[in-house]
Amino acid sequence: MYSLGIDVGSSSVKVALLDVKTGKGVCSSTNPKSEAPIKAAQKGWAEQDPQSWWKYMCEGIKEMSKEYDMSQVVSIGISYQMHGLVAVDKDIKPVRDAIIWCDSRAVAIGADALNKIGYDKCMEHLLNSPGNFTASKLAWVKQNEPVTFEKVYKFMLPGDYIAYLLTNQVTTTATGLSEGIMWDFKENRRADFVTDNYGISNDKYCDIVPALGIQGRTTKEVEILLGIPEGTPVSYRAGDQPNNAFSLNVLKPGEIAATGGTSGVVYGVTDLPKADPKSRVNTFLHVTDSPDPRMGVLLCINGTGILNAWCRRNITPDLSYSEMNNLSETVPVGSDGLVVLPFGNGAERVLENRNIGARIVGLDLVRHTKAHILRAEQEGIAFSFRYGIDIMKNLGLKPNVIRAGKANTFLNPIFRITLATLCDASIELFDTDGSLGAARGAALGAGIYKTADEAFATLNKVEVIEPNPEWKAPLEEAYARWKAEVEKSIN
Repeated sequence: MYSLGIDVGSSSVKVALLDVKTGKGVCSSTNPKSEAPIKAAQKGWAEQDPQSWWKYMCEGIKEMSKEYDMSQVVSIGISYQMHGLVAVDKDIKPVRDAIIWCDSRAVAIGADALNKIGYDKCMEHLLNSPGNFTASKLAWVKQNEPVTFEKVYKFMLPGDYIAYLLTNQVTTTATGLSEGIMWDFKENRRADFVTDNYGISNDKYCDIVPALGIQGRTTKEVEILLGIPEGTPVSYRAGDQPNNAFSLNVLKPGEIAATGGTSGVVYGVTDLPKADPKSRVNTFLHVTDSPDPRMGVLLCINGTGILNAWCRRNITPDLSYSEMNNLSETVPVGSDGLVVLPFGNGAERVLENRNIGARIVGLDLVRHTKAHILRAEQEGIAFSFRYGIDIMKNLGLKPNVIRAGKANTFLNPIFRITLATLCDASIELFDTDGSLGAARGAALGAGIYKTADEAFATLNKVEVIEPNPEWKAPLEEAYARWKAEVEKSIN
């Protein structure tokens, strides 16, 4: 029997089948085969047709069904791009394209809400500013598209919409509401005061179901269309970053999940509901089987893998990434005083929304070579992770292990050892992804796996990186130089 995982991203939708007995992925499919389009009618806007996600999902499941029997699917889990807005009418049809996570049109609206609601109340109850999140995006529609807003019956997150199409049930989760900054951590309930501030009636919320547990069951129409038996439970739903952490078995306080693609993300679990006073990181409810509330603290760094790609295109276009790594290893720890700031991909939340740009500092035209630049940029990326993790420590997070998929930036030995050494934490690398994590979560939520330990017993750990004591002193010295340059730029 199989558990089906669905991962709704902004560039593609990936589906995967997990063999529940062996705990191994047996197949997957990603659609579209080229990157999905994002509509940007104005600068800072980003929209997608939510029905396209369903189309891509169906295409992937039909591809897998050519070799695997979908009648053997016993549970379904959904991971989705966070913070998006899907507004639907009474027929649960979208009234406009979805405003997705990277759309920045509601920044000013969220800032105004912070002032009106009050900074102290937001930090105490929301652990965040209303910011440019889902509720603020709906408020933008209300202010700027009043005719469209009048048609809105319910508002959903992207994963809520896919769950509706599978089950015909209009639902959301507490974790999802927290991602949209609509959850009151102090009162442990929906934060109606946020939508009240925007003049949005509370009947537009969807009903709340457990993030990990049976949320609804598939319809006869789904069986006819995809071959998945009617009544199959949809039993897991989470935003992409909480799901990435879940996929890596990051469930307990002190555990951290990290990714390093175009941008970098660190997601740490804590049991202390505490806000960063400067909103440099965000706190959400975590998806876990623990009876005690767990929070996920999310750090995002825009300029990580994109810097490595820039270096390859512009500094070593004749080298592969592996060859770049080998060349950088010819330079000593600390890159002979060369410092690279990786912040060249827009304003950085971790830097209090400053856009300080990427830069190379301390370049000596006699001593430094392209090998120094390559090592310094990898160290600079690791330093930016350390900078954010230090902020997370101030919120009560005490990292003892960092888990990641063995991909992208985590393929680079210098980055991995630098990060492990600076954070005094082991790095564990796994062979998994978001769609398999959602499938594993679905089997747990449906009760097929009885405990999280059972669900993750077969998770494949492929490598462990330990701190290097010999690197500690020169790295701390190099990090101090790097941090001084960052703080000079933001002050």
